[in-house]
Amino acid sequence: MRVLLLCALVSWFLGATTGIADSNSHYTLYLVRHAEKQADGSRDPVLTEAGIHRAEQLAGWLQDKDIEDIWSSDYHRTRDTAKPLLAKLNRELNIYDPGDQSILVNQLNNRKKTALVVGHSNTIPELARLLCECNIADMEDSEYDRLIVLSIDGDVVESRTLQQDFLFRR
Repeated sequence: MRVLLLCALVSWFLGATTGIADSNSHYTLYLVRHAEKQADGSRDPVLTEAGIHRAEQLAGWLQDKDIEDIWSSDYHRTRDTAKPLLAKLNRELNIYDPGDQSILVNQLNNRKKTALVVGHSNTIPELARLLCECNIADMEDSEYDRLIVLSIDGDVVESRTLQQDFLFRR
């Protein structure tokens, strides 16, 4: 009888702690394309002056958003877009492979941390669609000012699209 009671108690405790962890799974993902890049014809261009300025403005806007993780593909333009926020928050950069976004989706879903993900015009909308299973428009190659915000609470994902230029006009 004691063994049964002990098993029931342990079972209840494990279930209760699991439930608490699940109910606290609220986090936000900020998905952005890298800032403006040099048109130098190379495969890995750096940011323009406007791109550097945009990255600094983005960092200023995101610095109070409780960002715990910062992810970037392994290109100068994406790493340099993340760099100002890395410096402000004293964080390490997590590199991901934009060619296999399912790995990143699993990492983000398993970590359940508020994060910034910097990618590309052909990867960020698809990443958002994979994370929220919602309708996100593709990005034009000339588009640098879209910020996709995914608010995740358990299994519920809300998506918002913000224009960075509007956010920076304060």
